[in-house]
Amino acid sequence: MTLPLRDVSPGAAPPPAPVPSPTGRRRRRVTALAAASVLAAGLLGVVVGGGGTAAAGTVGAGSYTETLPPGATLPKGCGTLSTNPRIFATADAPAGAIPTNDWWSSLIWKRNNCGTSENLQAHPLAFKAENNGLGLSYNTTPAISGTATGVGEYHYPYTEDVRVGVAGLSAPVVKAADWTDWTVTADWSDGSRGMRATIGHGLPFSYYTVAGGGAAQLTAAATPTVWRNSGATIGFTVNGHDYVGYAPTGATWTVNGAGISSTLAGKGYFSVAVLPGGADRASLADTYGRYAHAHVTGTRMSYAYDPATGTVRTTYAFTTTRREGTETKTVVALYPHQWRSLTGATPITPTYVSPRGAMRVLAGVPSFTTSMRFTGVLPEVPAVGDSTGADLSTVTNYLNAELANPEGISGQDTYWAGKGLGRAARIAEIADQLGLAPVRDKAVAAMKARLTNWLTAGSGETSQLFYYDRNWGTLIGYPASYGSDEDLNDHHFHYGYFIAAAATVAKFDPGWADGTRYGGMVDLLIRDANNYDRTDNRFPYLRDFDIYAGHDWASGLAPFFAGNNQESSSEGMNFANALIQWGQATGNTAVRDAGVYLWTTQSAAISEYWFDVHDENFPAAFGHKTVGMVWGDGGSYSTWFSAAPEMIQGINMLPITGGHLYLGEYPEYVRANYAELLANKGGPPTVWQDILWEFLALGDGDQALRNFRANSGFTSEEGESKAHTFHWIRNLAALGTVDTSVTANHPLAKVFRKGTARTYVASNITAAPLTVTFSDGTTLAVPAGKTATSGAYAWSGGSATGGVTVPTGPPPTSTPTPTPTTASPTPTSASPSPSTSSPSTLKPVRYLRSGGGLDGTAGTAGTVNVAAANGNHDGTPTNPQVFTATGLTGTYTGGATAFDLAVDAGTAVGNGVQIRVSYDLTGNGSVERVETYRYFATDPVPGAERYRQTQGLLSSTGTLGNLSGGTVRVEVWNAIGGAPTILGVGNGSTVTLPYGS
Repeated sequence: MTLPLRDVSPGAAPPPAPVPSPTGRRRRRVTALAAASVLAAGLLGVVVGGGGTAAAGTVGAGSYTETLPPGATLPKGCGTLSTNPRIFATADAPAGAIPTNDWWSSLIWKRNNCGTSENLQAHPLAFKAENNGLGLSYNTTPAISGTATGVGEYHYPYTEDVRVGVAGLSAPVVKAADWTDWTVTADWSDGSRGMRATIGHGLPFSYYTVAGGGAAQLTAAATPTVWRNSGATIGFTVNGHDYVGYAPTGATWTVNGAGISSTLAGKGYFSVAVLPGGADRASLADTYGRYAHAHVTGTRMSYAYDPATGTVRTTYAFTTTRREGTETKTVVALYPHQWRSLTGATPITPTYVSPRGAMRVLAGVPSFTTSMRFTGVLPEVPAVGDSTGADLSTVTNYLNAELANPEGISGQDTYWAGKGLGRAARIAEIADQLGLAPVRDKAVAAMKARLTNWLTAGSGETSQLFYYDRNWGTLIGYPASYGSDEDLNDHHFHYGYFIAAAATVAKFDPGWADGTRYGGMVDLLIRDANNYDRTDNRFPYLRDFDIYAGHDWASGLAPFFAGNNQESSSEGMNFANALIQWGQATGNTAVRDAGVYLWTTQSAAISEYWFDVHDENFPAAFGHKTVGMVWGDGGSYSTWFSAAPEMIQGINMLPITGGHLYLGEYPEYVRANYAELLANKGGPPTVWQDILWEFLALGDGDQALRNFRANSGFTSEEGESKAHTFHWIRNLAALGTVDTSVTANHPLAKVFRKGTARTYVASNITAAPLTVTFSDGTTLAVPAGKTATSGAYAWSGGSATGGVTVPTGPPPTSTPTPTPTTASPTPTSASPSPSTSSPSTLKPVRYLRSGGGLDGTAGTAGTVNVAAANGNHDGTPTNPQVFTATGLTGTYTGGATAFDLAVDAGTAVGNGVQIRVSYDLTGNGSVERVETYRYFATDPVPGAERYRQTQGLLSSTGTLGNLSGGTVRVEVWNAIGGAPTILGVGNGSTVTLPYGS
């Protein structure tokens, strides 16, 4: 799960009001083949409407708009250069949609640095594009802060070792000239000199070409120790790290203090490599030298899912351009999730230090291949334990309580609407297993109605629709949330919920999912978040998925010192699972296989980089067994929205579905993770108990069930229900843990083991019976539309038989899931030093002034401190800074409040600042309108960020009207976090009132 800068992902902290997450997270979710072919033919873009917000494109019975809804926000880059993203790309850059959500995205977005980039975390090197060249950093020493029992983080921060450029070069803007699956080429030009540099994940080399005849210039951060200077090769050490520069044959290098230069014999190309370090650096420099002039100019991943063997083979191929000699192979460094699954190649001895753990080296390869086991997903765990007796009564009572509102929450934006859809999908699946048709049908009807509304953009419709932007190559749902519009954060988080719910609807109403109806629009959501079709240039290929890193990134623009980030890896997996389920339900094997690839690869990456199940990747002094967020340069035991251990750990568990059984592939780790929670919390969880117990059930189902029975009155997480929580825990207590040693020739299949007894499970969502074969030779006949089991439990939609004993107890009473609440409309805190305005000269733009004024003129730049939250105050002003204007008279223009606040929490993690604006239209002390906006999660990097109204309203009461001697009051406080926030005043922060004089 990113915020204004963030990747928002899930999780809301109690009270139940929705809370945003960081990385853009707030969390942060036909026949299909026919639909895919129609879409590929260019159906997106058929103009059918004119004025207002008429539908601009029809896709079957669905539609989207190309008219921006009123008040909606679009992506924006540096300054005013926001309408054309290609302003920071060269004329010869690749055609098609601009990539976003990548490790190098800040190079082309330039949100903070109009001419350069933020730090680009490629690994083993990090880079920074500066006006006079490319900075290189190989940091091998982690910076660790925080405590082992509380919020803490580790980073390998960018620390420049050397800058590579051309003598005299000073480019006003560094542009993106090319990009491939995991490389990018940056371009510098000042009119007379130019340079291009290609960098990428896993590349110890960076490759350069020079235009204008300038000399290559390497400027070390300190006087380097030169250990080789022989002809075209120079080896040197700076900051304890070994580098080698490789010039063309016939060239030499000259050393002058911290500067190293070469005329390149007039040939205009060279490369620079960082070595892993060690006594064999001279020999390694020779080995690398054999491949130094085979410049990597392209990368491409290909995958193949083989259902018969339950494997996913992924090949990572390199295209090279020979600058001289005959060599076409290269040197690459592999991440742990890659080298643990490597096939057909053997790494050489040296390893690189990286924020992801040790990177192993392959020398002299054109490509490499990994082979991973796909262990299967399910629509839902089977009802082997709650289909009879008292437990059937318990779950039935819970399910019947959902008849009134199976979605639970009523969020209007894409994230919270998605959460409600996900909740209803779980209820529908369980009710179907247990034969409760009224509950199932109510849940399916609710999902169908909400999805149909979102997937159509009728004439005049301005909300709950999708808008396609041709400039940015993206489909944005409005109302957006957590930067899914302005920053293109979290599309995989939000749309994954929609696609998963659509897959459940497709099972029970295949016609609804047909390409002639709504299947085509679902396919567009898939293509936007992670386009699986390389021939479709309307969207970038696999937008949110970092192919080489093996996982999603949440932030669309990566404007952070620490690189990109992602919080809720499990919501990313919700998207991957949704593709598997949708592809299987609609017969679209291309979508299904893309989902299998994403799911299999990312589950391996999560085990390594969020959970460190092998205890090898986190720095030893970090002191945690999990992180809440992965950053480009490290990880953090924190979230964007809460410091509670339950949420820090739970954010990478929810939503719990049959596609999240990967969380249980290491049962001993599940128990260790939960034990850390208890230690850090100082006792059992007091929020998100359902999520945490469901996770615990994957390692110790019996204990999880005891926890539930002893405390069934807890408040459900917003996307959960008591019905699903009980069903999940009760049945895993019977089934045991996930058995990854056995796979199946069908994607919707799983094996569980308790003691020595195995249970084989498979789901058939087609209209014909099928037989599933498991890798140990077991076969399972599955009736049409059913989930069936064999082994320890034999069950097919009725009563289960089996000999496993599980804890028992009285059935808990049903407790409805609360819906988000709104803040009290009564402003708090006295107003200091209010400002006044002449009734005839109301100025809509008001400046926050030191002393509490809300003036119509700017003052001297300054700052005030907003007190730390030290708790959760989302929606409720607590120790706010208050700014007031009185005596205002003006005509309401019909618009909305706007604001632009300069906020900075320094290096603090998990801070969120919030604003409330109150209108007393006549100044009589009676407040007619209160607007509370969603809080803004600040990044842990010093420097002001902009908090704007585009975060969206959290709640509002009353209506606006004309001002007659009225009062406007602005309150700014920290909703979450343990550190103060600096707020710019004087001329740094404004509120714009929707009034004319």
